Amino acid sequence: MTNDCKISKINASLEPQRMALVNHPIYEDISTLCDLRIFMEYHVYAVWDFMSLLKSLQQQITGSTIPWLPSSDKTATRLINEIVLGEESDVTTDGEFSSHFEMYLQSMVDCGANISPVNDFLNLVRDKVAVRDAVAEIDAPLSVQTFVGNTFSTIESNQTVRIAAAFTFGREDLLPAIFEKIVDRLNLRSHGKLDNFRYYLNRHIELDADEHGPMAERMVESICGSSTVNWHVAELAAKDALQARLCLWDGMHQRIRAATVAPDSLRLQS
Repeated sequence: MTNDCKISKINASLEPQRMALVNHPIYEDISTLCDLRIFMEYHVYAVWDFMSLLKSLQQQITGSTIPWLPSSDKTATRLINEIVLGEESDVTTDGEFSSHFEMYLQSMVDCGANISPVNDFLNLVRDKVAVRDAVAEIDAPLSVQTFVGNTFSTIESNQTVRIAAAFTFGREDLLPAIFEKIVDRLNLRSHGKLDNFRYYLNRHIELDADEHGPMAERMVESICGSSTVNWHVAELAAKDALQARLCLWDGMHQRIRAATVAPDSLRLQS
């Protein structure tokens, strides 16, 4: 079986979980800015640990020791460095450079979402507090703590194949077109408060579909090679990553449904 066929086999095995995410009932319940703020206040941690997966993978493939030594996988090295360039220093609407995570934070500020918890979390991490302890210390929702813990279990495994598969198959292209339409509608209602978020979604999803997604799959092919064991590990890691994301979506959905429902007139203005 060719590597292209092996990638197709993994994608086929992930289809039930992908469909569960794309068709998740959460999208039916995001109807106001308040709902979207809740989504973003959960989802921001997925954006952050996506970057952590990315940088972990870059270290695994290219090495980060001094003195420098050449990588044994030239193809994967080129691909991961190209992906990092776009994810960590993309062009903003103002022509400046920013990581996608920082774009996301700015989008949260624009629409009035609460960024204090995630900033507190980042400060704890800067102070060398362990990630799991930091996310617990800020009293993040349990689904967020579980999601971040799952990601760091993958990172801490030091298995390049496992990290690459979690990164490649748990991407932001899982946000469906209906979500973009919801954001468009809310942006009109809020007179452009979501312009930056709209740009983030367009930029991230376009890169995933046209460049980074195919690059990441080629990277998995290069890393797995002809090893049956590697391909098996990749498939299991991909399924685990999607299952963790599905649990996060469930947590967000429960929180949105549990939120106090304001009168319709107020919800339309929120």
